Amino acid sequence: MAKVQKIITFGEVLLRLSPAENRKLSQAKSLDFFFGGTEMNVGASLAVLGESVKHITAVSNDIVGDAALSSMRQYGIDVSSVQKVNHPIGQYLLEVGSDMRSSQIAYNRLNGSFANIQPEKINWDSEFKDAGLFHWTGITPAISEAAYQGLKAALVSANAKGLHVTADPAYRSNLWQYGRKGQEVLKELVGLSTIFIGGVNEINEILETSFSLDKDGFIEASKHLMAECPNIKQVFDKIRTGLSASWQKIYGRAFVENTYIGTDELEITQVIDRIGTGDAYAAGLIYGLRHFDAEKALNFANAACALKHTILGDVNLVSVAEITEVMQGNTGGRIKR
Repeated sequence: MAKVQKIITFGEVLLRLSPAENRKLSQAKSLDFFFGGTEMNVGASLAVLGESVKHITAVSNDIVGDAALSSMRQYGIDVSSVQKVNHPIGQYLLEVGSDMRSSQIAYNRLNGSFANIQPEKINWDSEFKDAGLFHWTGITPAISEAAYQGLKAALVSANAKGLHVTADPAYRSNLWQYGRKGQEVLKELVGLSTIFIGGVNEINEILETSFSLDKDGFIEASKHLMAECPNIKQVFDKIRTGLSASWQKIYGRAFVENTYIGTDELEITQVIDRIGTGDAYAAGLIYGLRHFDAEKALNFANAACALKHTILGDVNLVSVAEITEVMQGNTGGRIKR
């Protein structure tokens, strides 16, 4: 993928509230907060890596919305097209688990600011003027009819302009509350994309198939997806093995140009924060595809994902140099002086 000037992301920004030091909410006396949201996390990680990123969303017209904008600016994200609306920004509360105790999340996002975005006010042809890639996830069209309409208009415009479009379907059945069927919408929107970030589970959910999760099943599922959605040219997947909340293993695999490629497995034995690790993978992949071949891009994405497990908050704050070191096998964590 040739390097391009700008990446556009589109999706909800959420306020995350979390007790420190793995506390249960019932024993906490204070809460840390972070701003995140899967598409914004991807954009922020890419901005930290040095890419030019613009995030389009809607935030609350109050001090919380102002703080969200300030947070995005600190990452280096262009927020000049963010809408302000008179609805509260979405929130979620996270209890961070440890060892055999799972993390738990409670959302408060119904009728939030992004759900009330005004899609007719977004001029996608203008937004894409200097862009070369658009990234979306399946969470966005699940939020509301307005969010769906905004995303569909973006994809139509991106296709007309020949942009690369990365799709992370992220099907969450509990989010689809406004009348549309998630599988139908996601199949339609994936059909307007060029790069699929997902695996057998996502393909089975969207296309209502039953491919196996092994290597052969992944290859066959990828071929089937490309047949059903001919615009999709590449499929990238992340495989996670969770031994506990604190101990994870991950590796990447892909089907590109009718060829299977895979990475070595990376092991994280002291997880600090699992939130945003999939977004770190997507950001690493997008960065990698803009600078490397597909195999190196996949390894870059896997290393970026592994490192995010060591970073508190929703956004991956590691550098290209740090990711490259892990890619090269330097996983000892020695002090740099």
